[in-house]
Amino acid sequence: FRQGKEKGVVLVPFGSKIVAKSVHIDVGGGGTNTAVAFARLGFRTAFAGKVGDDSNGKDIISLLRKNKVDTSLVSKSKGMTGFSIILDAEGKDRTIIVYKGANDDLAPRDIKRSEISAKWFYFTSMMGKSFKTLEGMAEFAKRKGIKLMFNPSSYLVEKGRGYLKKILGATNILIMNDSEARILTGKNSIQQMLFSLKSMCSDIAVITLGAKGAVAFDGSRTHVIRPTDVKVVETTGAGDAFGAGFLAGFMLYGDVETALRAGRAEAESVITHYGSKNRLLSLKELKYLISKNPK
Repeated sequence: FRQGKEKGVVLVPFGSKIVAKSVHIDVGGGGTNTAVAFARLGFRTAFAGKVGDDSNGKDIISLLRKNKVDTSLVSKSKGMTGFSIILDAEGKDRTIIVYKGANDDLAPRDIKRSEISAKWFYFTSMMGKSFKTLEGMAEFAKRKGIKLMFNPSSYLVEKGRGYLKKILGATNILIMNDSEARILTGKNSIQQMLFSLKSMCSDIAVITLGAKGAVAFDGSRTHVIRPTDVKVVETTGAGDAFGAGFLAGFMLYGDVETALRAGRAEAESVITHYGSKNRLLSLKELKYLISKNPK
């Protein structure tokens, strides 16, 4: 690799072979990351999604079952399971090349709604046919009184607020990083972004700020949390861990400040190890870290 003229750009020359120092293969994705996080914290958790009828799909289902995640809502496609190639640098951010595969083929008929009994839905980003299914599930949640936390990624927020209208109309907690919030709201200051995001959901807007921590706005107060001093090994899965930790903390304690501390504890545990699931916390560990770092 060599540094490009633009800051933060790495150029890969054509026609060359680049020797990798190490390769790590693991199961990832926002849906499975958060499902495993909730299950390890002791919540009864089910994962709804689609995998290919291939070895990667089998590995995903096996990992979910190993972590006591209900897989009865997982469907299979004749296509390939979605996968990503992550170009990682120790202690720094990473670049992800994504192939969505079966992820985009989740149809409404694939989810047996009659089998769903839930207090919360946690939505990650879906595209293609799967986005329409997500819209339908949002309307289902609103009709059934199921609360919803939504974590859209950049390729969804770039489509604008109107595109996300049906899901936002059912969303209780809206969470994204600062660059995504800037795109969706068109605002520059953190406070303006929080106010704008809060107008799109019913209860709480959360913005993660990477190494600077996170902020949340509940309509009356802005809550800020800073990171503790940890050694970053890899940042993949940090956003998913924070989101799952935040919602878990909110369900357990019912207040935004403790939810932020729970999100921080979960995210910092993940970024100190390789893999997005390898150091997700147990409930005992989460409660200890919340009490250890109260403010």
